[in-house]
Amino acid sequence: MNAMTRRAVIGAAVVSTALTLSACGQAGGGSESKGSSTKIGLLLPENKTARYEALDKPQFEKAVKRRCLDCEVVYNNAVSDVVKQKQQFDQLIADGVRVIALGSVDAAKSAGWVEEARAKGVKVVAYDRAIKGADAYVSHDNYKVGEFQGEALLAALGTKAATARIVMINGDEKDPNAALFKEGAHNALEGMVGKIAYEASGEWDPKVAGEKMAAAVSSVGKDKIDAVYSANDGMAGGIVTALENAGIKSIPVGGQDAEIAGIQRIVAGSQTFTIYKSPLDLAPTAAEFAVDMLLGVPIRAQTVTDGVPSKLLDPVVVDKTSIQSTVVKDGIYTSADICTRELKARCAELGIK
Repeated sequence: MNAMTRRAVIGAAVVSTALTLSACGQAGGGSESKGSSTKIGLLLPENKTARYEALDKPQFEKAVKRRCLDCEVVYNNAVSDVVKQKQQFDQLIADGVRVIALGSVDAAKSAGWVEEARAKGVKVVAYDRAIKGADAYVSHDNYKVGEFQGEALLAALGTKAATARIVMINGDEKDPNAALFKEGAHNALEGMVGKIAYEASGEWDPKVAGEKMAAAVSSVGKDKIDAVYSANDGMAGGIVTALENAGIKSIPVGGQDAEIAGIQRIVAGSQTFTIYKSPLDLAPTAAEFAVDMLLGVPIRAQTVTDGVPSKLLDPVVVDKTSIQSTVVKDGIYTSADICTRELKARCAELGIK
């Protein structure tokens, strides 16, 4: 790098830093401006999955404040209603919000919203679920999530895997991540298990998943189900209830999202594992992208997904042996959160403290 180039790079860095400090203020003394230019929209898709309200939203808000004291997060949850989410999206734009982090209810429909937003100078960060044409995309590696789920189910089955009959309850088909989870899980399971005896979508709804599980028991037979793949923890709750109602015990049941209820079922023994997608990684990365876009600072993407600058994070399998070293260590939950009176003895056995 010659001297002229080096001076240009240093000068650009100084200008970028000055812009950041000017717009957001430094710790202990930011600007008093609360105009629309400092507002960032956060729209999440549903509240049946507990993690969005309990983990993603607060972590996103904290991360925005860490990077920009004067920034304000304007939040809404679509409660699985795509029409409601479109109204929320349009209202943010009408209110002058310039960057929106969008966890879409329906990714195909959201692609059209992105085009409308771009025409009005509004940028969109696709949050957790990919959206065609978005300005950035932040998620975990969702194909890998599915692979990890399938591999964890195989590990739980052990030597029984080769003849095992599996029930798969997948996520909502409108969610592009659900397709990736399913694809990754199939890649891990096919050829390694006896057969996938029943497969259906649980639509990310515990009630629907429980109904599909009951249908699977009726179709396959009470004594002919060896393990259940559940695309997330919320549905795993409905599935476990359906299994208990059918008198089926002690078979592996997987999940995803490391919800508190899922972790508690792992402690109790009715669920075998979950996939931890740390909001300490996901939400702050999305918040970083959103703040940088607001300031006109180039985002730090690591890859490109369908033409969209992206960052894909690594998921982690959590079972009874790793609760303490993952969700407790990271401060997502305390032992008091997990270990109810009924679970205290079991928590002690597992070293959860």
